Amino acid sequence: MSPASRGERLPIHNRLRVLRAERGISRARLAEMVDVNPQTVGALERGDHYPSLDLAFRICEVFGLPVEAVFSREPFAPLSESLYGGGTGGR
Repeated sequence: MSPASRGERLPIHNRLRVLRAERGISRARLAEMVDVNPQTVGALERGDHYPSLDLAFRICEVFGLPVEAVFSREPFAPLSESLYGGGTGGR
């Protein structure tokens, strides 16, 4: 029996807030671009709501990224770790 059938919720983490900030896209604008309510975008960012597969694909299309770059079962490491090797200090 799958976890969903047993009523268990496996988390789906996302980078929506970071991606929106990088591109200067408001919640309202992203919502308009993927045809949802702005409150839905907020709920997705907080982890209160998980996207349908269709919505996940529409969101990824906006950012030009594959699904696994935006959504994951595991928490995302800060982008600074992958870009700068984990350090927050100078070079």
